Amino acid sequence: MMTGRDPPSSRSPAGLSDQRHQPSEVHHGQDHRAGIVSLDGYIAGPDNSGFDRLFAWCTAGDVETPSAQPDRLTYRTSAATAAYLQDLVDRTGAFVVGRRQFDDTNGWGGSHPAGKLPAFVVTHRPPTGWVNTDTPFTFVTGGIESAIGQAVAAADGKDVGIGPGSIVGQALDLGLLDELRVDLVPHLLGGGTRMLDGVTDAPVDFADPKIITRTGVTHLIYRRTTST
Repeated sequence: MMTGRDPPSSRSPAGLSDQRHQPSEVHHGQDHRAGIVSLDGYIAGPDNSGFDRLFAWCTAGDVETPSAQPDRLTYRTSAATAAYLQDLVDRTGAFVVGRRQFDDTNGWGGSHPAGKLPAFVVTHRPPTGWVNTDTPFTFVTGGIESAIGQAVAAADGKDVGIGPGSIVGQALDLGLLDELRVDLVPHLLGGGTRMLDGVTDAPVDFADPKIITRTGVTHLIYRRTTST
């Protein structure tokens, strides 16, 4: 991970636009994308449907893993999936999301399921009148590279979660995504929003995955390989 951090005086307060563009050489950290995906590659079905099937595994077991908002979500899974989820939580120090997801969820009501981790929203125009509550949002108008650079610094040595949506493809194109975590569910949605739309710099190669198979889901952890 990048260990440097901007001086406090040069960092924008959470919730404000930041138009700085970070140079590409600052990005040396572990940036990952974790996503729940149908067998036909969708993270949402037509008209934002299918979430009951995509998320069924989250409550298909006996081991509880509270989210940052246990009153809204507590996972109940197998022991292996619980360990997988806890590892992801422990490793993540910040995340980057797109404006569409922010708007679709109304900013998660000001409280993202990941809790109080710094969140960087890639956008062309920051929303007006947004007041932060629990989750510190920063609206970045300098593009995905700038957002990831700021998230790496804010994560303070931990990983950065990226996505979902087209920003995952943008991060892949820029060589800024190190790991892809796919939670593959045994359902076909037949259409909707694809996990990896927007990849233009293909092919992209990954090593053989680490595989964790449990009730209703197969967790696949792919590490990006260096092209020769």
